[in-house]
Amino acid sequence: MITREKVLDALRNVEDPDLKKDLVTLNMIENLVIEGNKVSFSVVLTTPACPLKEMLENACRNAVKHFVSQDAEISIHMTSRVTSPVKQFSPNIKNIIAVSSGKGGVGKSTVAANLAIGLSLNGAKVGLIDADIYGPSVPIMFGVQDAKPLASEVNGKTLIEPIEKYGVKILSLGFFTDPDQPVPWRGPMASNAVKQLFNDADWGELDYLVVDLPPGTGDIHITITQGYPISGAIIVTTPQQVAVADTTKGLGMFMMNAINVPILGIVENMSYFTPTELPDNKYYIFGKEGGKKMAEKFKVPFLGEIPLVQSVSEAGDGGQPIALDKNSIMSKIFVDLAQKVAQQIAINNGIAK
Repeated sequence: MITREKVLDALRNVEDPDLKKDLVTLNMIENLVIEGNKVSFSVVLTTPACPLKEMLENACRNAVKHFVSQDAEISIHMTSRVTSPVKQFSPNIKNIIAVSSGKGGVGKSTVAANLAIGLSLNGAKVGLIDADIYGPSVPIMFGVQDAKPLASEVNGKTLIEPIEKYGVKILSLGFFTDPDQPVPWRGPMASNAVKQLFNDADWGELDYLVVDLPPGTGDIHITITQGYPISGAIIVTTPQQVAVADTTKGLGMFMMNAINVPILGIVENMSYFTPTELPDNKYYIFGKEGGKKMAEKFKVPFLGEIPLVQSVSEAGDGGQPIALDKNSIMSKIFVDLAQKVAQQIAINNGIAK
């Protein structure tokens, strides 16, 4: 006879590989129903972007078959409830992800835009702040450079309504400035402007708020990292030593005691060039494994290599980030990156609690 206790005991043999505890102890099993030989339950993952979803489902099914009954008819609903750090900026915003680099021109905004798309494609609720106020490029990448956000009254307070495109809510200083004019703001003015994107916007419910930081390690970085609970930072570099040297300073800023933001990992952009007509060829024109060696040196995760492909820049310039093209190998690379980032956040949140 199949009982609730027998099923739960069986599922105690299934461990979350990231959190190193079984699913029952982690309270990831819900809605367990038993009717004769029919067994149904939900597995509540820590993120919809979990790369281990299929593996955990198979492990649960095999555990019930092996430890309870081979005749069991098993129905498993894989769902998710995104975790958050102990301290949150808002009850409605579960995680803030900073995308940074100590150097400009490494493709940081491209990574931020496609990461946001990748998380959204995995089923997460995502927002994106373009905090690079001196050179905002997110509006162009999403094809909303002419958009003008509206304001609305929420609980007696006037809030900015983010622009929504491709399932991502977006705010950028580029929406409020003349794209053909420079922004000659001193540090305090720039920092206050960025704060408004956080504090004076109606973000609604978000699993992840991605923040595209400007290059360097200036006022805006300090304002955001000290003023808001960042779940983790992604560091973007290119392989050559000049980029790695500058990016190392950016990474070091997050690891300072006064800031102490967890490093989710390092992304190496423009790792190699692959011509369209020779898709199996790799040309390491900027050097090789600079980002990977940097990750090893600082003992942080290496999230992967992103090749230099013409379609990536063309897609961004055309207002449709390459992650949207599900037939492209580049889309798979960015979706995989999103899964690794979500996985790392879930691990960090689990350890913190």
